[in-house]
Amino acid sequence: MESVSHNLDRKIVLGIESSCDETAVALVTGGRTILAQRIASQEAEHAPYGGVVPEIAARAHAERLAPMIADVLDDAGMTLADVDAIAATAGPGLIGGVMVGLVSGKALAMAADKPLIAVNHLEGHALSPRLADGDLGFPYLLLLVSGGHCQILSVEGAGKYRRLATTIDDALGEAFDKTAKILGLGYPGGPMVEKLARTGDSTAVPLPRPLKGSKEPHFSFAGLKSAVLRAHESGKYTPANIAASFQAAAVDCLLDRLKKAIAENPPFPALVVAGGVAANGAVRGALEGLAAQHDMRFVAPPLALCTDNAAMIAWAGCERLAHQPDFAGDPLDIKARPRWPLDPEAEVARGAGVKA
Repeated sequence: MESVSHNLDRKIVLGIESSCDETAVALVTGGRTILAQRIASQEAEHAPYGGVVPEIAARAHAERLAPMIADVLDDAGMTLADVDAIAATAGPGLIGGVMVGLVSGKALAMAADKPLIAVNHLEGHALSPRLADGDLGFPYLLLLVSGGHCQILSVEGAGKYRRLATTIDDALGEAFDKTAKILGLGYPGGPMVEKLARTGDSTAVPLPRPLKGSKEPHFSFAGLKSAVLRAHESGKYTPANIAASFQAAAVDCLLDRLKKAIAENPPFPALVVAGGVAANGAVRGALEGLAAQHDMRFVAPPLALCTDNAAMIAWAGCERLAHQPDFAGDPLDIKARPRWPLDPEAEVARGAGVKA
């Protein structure tokens, strides 16, 4: 297991996550122990709309967060005095929800005289595999796939990321959710598409593989979404066959882009996947096979750490404390950010716009 520098393995960080539709709080140690955590889903609130409504999400965060913080501390038999730092998601995400969590973190930090750690939500995902796997060291090749992002990154250290590829339009998680909506599967869409795909024929529907074989490194899923809609409207195919064919096409795109990244960069000891889509069994299986072909370890976080959670935010705070020994906390006037790239120096991809 990788040693934690500066004897921070006993440090305790309280994490707060509120960037989308999960209200989450956790207590995590620098020694990779989750002392307590709670997650409140908003599925029932958003299901009638087929997707997340930002105003509803922010209101739910505001109502639930304070009692959840108290409950997590009670679960661990602790008070704020026992906590060494407060880590809160500061972006990217739905700005109303991010503000609720960040302001709560600021208030706790000020009241308890503890350092505030403003965490990039994407960094929480990027480092989450290291919370569960102490043998995963830097660097590693990361596929970050979530509802709002689809990127390939070289993770070279806490706070050190080199973006190798991104999506030029929609993220894969968005494509899963849109496919679910087209097929009338409800919300949340990703797990429902995966479940339906198990009963379908993945070769039944001729769907495109956007950018497969392209010289540029990036992803594109907008055309695949449109093709799913046309297939459904044609009436020629069953929903199960559409779901299976969509999932197969998406996996093919991931593998093709990852093969390009592996071929064009120095060798990585491990291929890592993180983010909500990392919970998909077909995606995990395909990536595990790809890693084996290239003599790389395959690492994926436990399913509970794939979707949005506060343990990954607290762990990102632990990483900051461990690898930045002079870090005394972020300023209390730090702003919430709806957009926050992990690699701000990366060139803006064609069509990516604000999704850099």
